[in-house]
Amino acid sequence: MDKPINIVIVDDHQIVLDGLTALLQGHPFIQIVFTTTAPQLVSRMMIHHQVDVVITDIMMPQLNGIDLSKEIKEKFPEVKILALSMNCDWNTINVLINQSEISGYALKNIGKEELEAAIIKVAEGGLHFSPEVMELLEKGAGKESSTEAYHLTKREIEIIQLIEQEKSNKQIADELFISERTVETHRKNILRKTGTNSVLGLVKFAYEKGIVVK
Repeated sequence: MDKPINIVIVDDHQIVLDGLTALLQGHPFIQIVFTTTAPQLVSRMMIHHQVDVVITDIMMPQLNGIDLSKEIKEKFPEVKILALSMNCDWNTINVLINQSEISGYALKNIGKEELEAAIIKVAEGGLHFSPEVMELLEKGAGKESSTEAYHLTKREIEIIQLIEQEKSNKQIADELFISERTVETHRKNILRKTGTNSVLGLVKFAYEKGIVVK
């Protein structure tokens, strides 16, 4: 890694912040910029810092994680968001995927190694879900396997499957023997056709339509 990953941690319980800080302290590539129990102040505080990833609780009284995620993505679209929760609730996950453009969803029983891997993964543009969350996503697979109504081409379906594998535009281009510009054009067309606005939303679509089954 060329530079450290700057993270912010938001939770309304100080003991959770202390625990996460203790887990991550000393990591060579992860740097905690600040932690706070006041989600309503996060966007204002981020103006003065370079932030790569925000780790946020979902259920907070002053400003819940869903609304905070929306606010952050509007003001700092390049920042990745990793949501943390005590529960694996489909409705909450669905809203976060479709409206907040999160990059990951993990449960608070997450261990040190998984947490570190999740942060690095989302910082690099990948996605991370706890196994329980993946189970919920996969349960939707096959509900409507036909993609004809979306007019997806065979090449577009191939690209969706490679995107789900978290491959970059360059990796996809190399595998399919096409240019990166062509891959980018395909990605834009895929998002338009599927009515999704993020990689996470597209992956969810792929599970629901049976394009990807794990």
